[in-house]
Amino acid sequence: MKGFFVTGTDTACGKTEVSLGLIQALQQHGLKVQGMKPVASGCEAGPRGLRNDDAQRLRTQSSCLVPYDWVNPYAFSPPIAPHIAAREAGIEIGLDLIRERADALAAQADCLIVEGVGGWRVPLGPDLAVSDLPQALGLPVILVVGLRLGGINHALLTAESILARGCHLAGWVANQIDPGLARREENLATFSSLISAPAVGFIPWLGEPGGGVVAPATLASHLAIEKIWP
Repeated sequence: MKGFFVTGTDTACGKTEVSLGLIQALQQHGLKVQGMKPVASGCEAGPRGLRNDDAQRLRTQSSCLVPYDWVNPYAFSPPIAPHIAAREAGIEIGLDLIRERADALAAQADCLIVEGVGGWRVPLGPDLAVSDLPQALGLPVILVVGLRLGGINHALLTAESILARGCHLAGWVANQIDPGLARREENLATFSSLISAPAVGFIPWLGEPGGGVVAPATLASHLAIEKIWP
């Protein structure tokens, strides 16, 4: 299986945006790419079951249209920690189903981009966490660093944990989630000097007064995909 597991320093740090940008950038290199979000909470009920907006965006951006539950096999309605949502739903999140769906996606693509849920150490069950997924899938990790006050501590702790658990940290992407962050360049320099992996990109504040979704092509333009893909 070739691809990357995208994790983040926290919830809402920009994992989906970076994942979409990676898919687009790899597609621009002529590759077939599939996106996956194995676990998602905060899903909305529809005629075909629960659907997560982030998972839908990954599915739409992917090179091949596949059944929704291949992309997001574990979907939960309440926007709460996934292990709590799973317990309330009477469901046990298991690696076997996630590996099965990931294998099916990988068979149709040159590269698989798998987005985690929440931060790196978010529990998925009594004996399972997000940090167990990249090892189970055999994927290197890309860390999304949310640029905001306190982000340095979160980024360094997460990077240390990724390496301590025997995972390969392929690179990191800084995403400016606070438009008013002071000393941005100094923060980026700190990450570059203390994280032992290449900087794959910096996504500036792209918010607009009216909101809206940023195009994957715009996100891809801020990523140096050649640093992680030959």
